[in-house]
Amino acid sequence: MNRGSGSRGSGNTGHRDVYGPRGGVNLPALRGHNDALVLELLRAAGPAGLGRTELAARTGLTPQAVSKITARLGADGLIAEAGRAASTGGKPRTLLRLVPDARHAVGVHLDRDELLAVRVDLAGRVVAESGGPLDFGAGPEAAVEAVVRAVARVRDPSGPPLLGVGVAAPGPLDHRAGVMGRVTGFPSWKDFPLRGVLEGRLGLPVLLDKDTNAGAAAAAGAWLRATWPDADADADADAFAVRGADPEGAEVYAGGGARTCVYLHIGTGLGAGLWLGGGVYRGARSAAGEFGHQVLLLDGPRCRCGARGCVEALCLEAVARGDVPEAARIVGEAAANLVALLDVDRVLLGGRVVAAAPDVFVAGVGAVLAARALDPARPVVALAGAGVAEGAAEMALTPLFGRG
Repeated sequence: MNRGSGSRGSGNTGHRDVYGPRGGVNLPALRGHNDALVLELLRAAGPAGLGRTELAARTGLTPQAVSKITARLGADGLIAEAGRAASTGGKPRTLLRLVPDARHAVGVHLDRDELLAVRVDLAGRVVAESGGPLDFGAGPEAAVEAVVRAVARVRDPSGPPLLGVGVAAPGPLDHRAGVMGRVTGFPSWKDFPLRGVLEGRLGLPVLLDKDTNAGAAAAAGAWLRATWPDADADADADAFAVRGADPEGAEVYAGGGARTCVYLHIGTGLGAGLWLGGGVYRGARSAAGEFGHQVLLLDGPRCRCGARGCVEALCLEAVARGDVPEAARIVGEAAANLVALLDVDRVLLGGRVVAAAPDVFVAGVGAVLAARALDPARPVVALAGAGVAEGAAEMALTPLFGRG
């Protein structure tokens, strides 16, 4: 999707920039932007669908613009009629819905000791999956072969076209360049161009990101779709509206608003994915979210990163000795630091360690946040609604739905 390189006005909240470097309107980018907004609303609406009038009201687009957009999307097979709404005195409104099987995407979670691949439809539902052990320490070439085999197992040659493959891997890594960094304990991965190599092998677009960022995309996406503003929720809708020029005669709408959350992944390591300003926040060097390596105990046990007393070392040590409540308390203390810095709405927990004792972690982290809260309106603590592999697939859907 084309993007301009500049910005316009002072109200940019992180949505895609659609203006050219000299302030001109990049029409293809705006058209794609508005298409994505309509698709995202229809995705959130589910099988019941929405009428064109509702789409216009929620996006701020004119009815004429919505008609043009829905005609394009229908011609591409992405949306279809969902029946008619009950009449309120006039002609019954035609409802439109997303066609989930119009396109699919694949997500791959490369963990340090296992690999999971899933194929999802446009609604984010898993329609196929394949997993197995992986030796991340065996090096990049062996991992590439494992990914290629896993994608082949979940791919359906006679099924819907694949939009691409999202790959979630341990960090650090360069999301923009698609290049791995110096993963703690695995020096052979440094500077390996994983995205480019996989694109050459798979013949598909590939997106590479940290496992925690993929987890944040999955968890926040599920949360936002479940709480999308109703047509009559004017106050909530105001938080979602971002104005800009529209070549089809209206204002631009940007979903995402100010809702924020952190996803905490506790598995073979600890990390955080940050959902801020309507999308994943990666930082200038794709290094945001190194949650596991904040020091909680000076001169504590040595962490594999080289420091002492990191939350990762303390938490995994407690897990190893079977003290899961203590592990949850440690994560809670680190999460409270993060909440104090970022003032987020929700803390979402995931990963295999959490999955083994979900109630203990939700209660333990919640108790620490309650004890350390400076504001009565403290964030909600809950389990993530989806896994890292699903989040990796969500990244591959991003060009269609316009989320980052």
